[in-house]
Amino acid sequence: MASAAEVNTGKIDAVPEAVVVRFAGDSGDGMQLTGGQFTLSTALSGNDLATFPDFPAEIRAPQGTLFGVSAFQINFGSREINTAGDQPDVLVAMNPAALKTNVEALKPGGLIIADSGEFGKRNLDKAKYENNPLEDGSLAKWQLLSFDISQLTLDAVKPFGLGNKEALRCKNMWTLGLALWMFDRERQPIVDWLNQKFAKKPEIAEANIAALNAGHAYGETAELSGPMQKVHIPAAPSEPGLYRTITGAEAISLGLVAGTHLADLPMFFGGYPITPASAILHHLARYKEYGVTTFQAEDEIAAIASAIGASYSGSLGVTSSSGPGIALKGEAMGLAIMTELPLVVVNSQRGGPSTGLPTKTEQSDLYQAVYGRNGDAPMPVIAARSPADAFDCAIEAVRIAVQYMTPVMLLTDGYIANAAEPWAVPDMSDYKAFPVQHLTEAQDGGFKPYGRDEKLARPWVKPGTPDLMHRIGGIEKAVDTGHIDYAPENHQEMTEIRRDKVMGVAESIDDQQVDLGDAGGKLAIVGWGSTYGPIHQAVRRAREADHNVSHIHIRNIWPMPKNLGELLKSYEKVLVPEMNTGQLKTLLRDQFLVDAQPLNKTSGQPFLIAEILAAIEENLA
Repeated sequence: MASAAEVNTGKIDAVPEAVVVRFAGDSGDGMQLTGGQFTLSTALSGNDLATFPDFPAEIRAPQGTLFGVSAFQINFGSREINTAGDQPDVLVAMNPAALKTNVEALKPGGLIIADSGEFGKRNLDKAKYENNPLEDGSLAKWQLLSFDISQLTLDAVKPFGLGNKEALRCKNMWTLGLALWMFDRERQPIVDWLNQKFAKKPEIAEANIAALNAGHAYGETAELSGPMQKVHIPAAPSEPGLYRTITGAEAISLGLVAGTHLADLPMFFGGYPITPASAILHHLARYKEYGVTTFQAEDEIAAIASAIGASYSGSLGVTSSSGPGIALKGEAMGLAIMTELPLVVVNSQRGGPSTGLPTKTEQSDLYQAVYGRNGDAPMPVIAARSPADAFDCAIEAVRIAVQYMTPVMLLTDGYIANAAEPWAVPDMSDYKAFPVQHLTEAQDGGFKPYGRDEKLARPWVKPGTPDLMHRIGGIEKAVDTGHIDYAPENHQEMTEIRRDKVMGVAESIDDQQVDLGDAGGKLAIVGWGSTYGPIHQAVRRAREADHNVSHIHIRNIWPMPKNLGELLKSYEKVLVPEMNTGQLKTLLRDQFLVDAQPLNKTSGQPFLIAEILAAIEENLA
C-alpha cells in the first residue's frame, strides 16, 4: 500500500508508515542545512527517504520577502519511499513569508510550527499579510503551534556571549532539536558534525549545540498539549549492506570516477559554474587521488574545448552544465562528433528558456539533447531517474563514449542533482570492466585514422605516437584516411556512418522492461528522468484499485531500446507525463507512430502523485 504521507489523507497516526516534513524560512535561515542534517539523522535511523531542496533564485533576497523563501522537504518512512511527498504533514515556518508561500501545500489537519517572534508588523507587511495569521483564525483548517523560537534561541545561547545577529543564526539548530525530539532522532551525530564544522571556532560550535539541546528539551519538557507529539517511525526493511545518503550530483561524480577506472583511463573535467550543475565540479575536485583533473574554465566554450583536448590526448574528457551552457557548448559538441572523440556531457536541466528558473526543476532540454546541434550530429543520450540511479547512468555514459568513440549526453535535472536518497554502496567487482586500448602501431593494411571496428568506432590514437600521425578537426573527413574531403559522395557516406554508429549503440543496451505492471494492457504511463517516483507511486496505487495500468521508464533516450516500439503498441493508450510541453511524447510519436498523449507540467516543481493518479483515472474512465 502507498504510505499515509504519499496518499495525503488523514492526520499523522500513532505509528505512521511515512511522514512528510517541510522546513521553510529565509535563504539566510539555514533551512537547507537544517534539512540536510535532519536527513542525516533520518538515514541513521534506518528510514527510507527522499528529499526536495527548493531554493530561491536570488543569491540573497531581501530578508522576509516572499521571493526569498528557501524550503527543504523530506519524506521518510518505514517502507519504500520514491518521492519527496505530495503534501507535508508538518510545516516549520520561520517567518510570515515562509508561511504564506508554503501553507497551502500543507495537507488539511497538518501541523504548522511557527516562530511567533518573527511575526511582527514589518515582516507581516513584507509577506503582504494585513493581519497576523497566527491570531486571526485564517489557519483554522490546520493544527497550529506557535512560540517565540527567536527568543528561546537567544536565551539558550546567552552564556556564550554572542552578538544578537550571531546568536539568531543558531535558530535553525533550535528548530532542528525540536524536530529531532518530535521524530525520536539521536542528537549525537549532529553534535559531532557541529564540533567538526566549527573546530576552529569552538564557541560557535558550543552555542549551536546549546540551541540544539534547548529545542530538544523544549519538546521534552514543555508538556505541550494537542498537536505536539512524539512520533517514532520504525526502520524500513532493506537488504544487508553498506548504505549512505547521496545526491544526484554526488552520484554522478562517483559514477564518472568509477567509469573511468573501469575504462582504465584518467579523467579530465572542464567545467564552468552554473546552477544546478556546479556541484559536480565541487565534488570531482576532491578526487585527485583517483586520477581526476578538474579545471574551472573562464566560460562554457572553453570548458568543453578543454575536455575535447583532453580526450584527444588520451584521457576521458568530461564537462557539465545546464541548458543555457549546453547551448553555448553546441558547436564544440559538433566538433567532438566530427572528430569522433569520446566525451561525456552532463546536462543538469533547469527551467528555461534563457536564464529562466535557475533554481527550479524542468525536463525541457530533451529536444536540445537529441537534436540541438547544427548539421546531422547524432549522439547517444541517457537520462537518470533518481539520485542513486545517476551512478550507474554515469558509468554507462563512459562505456558508450569510449566503446563507440562518441560524445554522450547524460541528462539529470535540478531535482535529481540536489535531492538525496539512500544508496546501497555497490561492490565494484560486480561491474564488468571495459579497458581502453589506444592504438600504438599500424595494423595490417596500414594506418587508417577513420577505419572502423565492429561498432563502427575509429581507433583512438594518442598524439605523438610514432607513425600514426593524422589530421583532425571540424572539416569533413575522408572515409578511412581522415583527409579533408568535400566530395558529395564522401560526405553522404560519412554522415551515414556517424548515424549508424550512434544507432548501433542499441545493440549493446538492454531491452526495455516494464517497471511495474504487465507487458500489454489498457494504459501505459511512460516516463523518463525524475518523473520516476511520482509515476511509480501513482501506478502502484492505481493497480491496487484494480486499474489496468503499467509503468515504463526509459533510460536510453537516444537511441531507444530495440523492443520499445513493439512494447508500446501492446497498450491501448500511452500517456507521457513530462515537465515540459511534450518532448518525449513527440519523440515516441515520431519513432514508433504510437498515439502517445501528453501530461505536461512546467511550474518548476516536480509532479505530485495525485496529479498523475487523476490522469490515470481520467484515461481509464
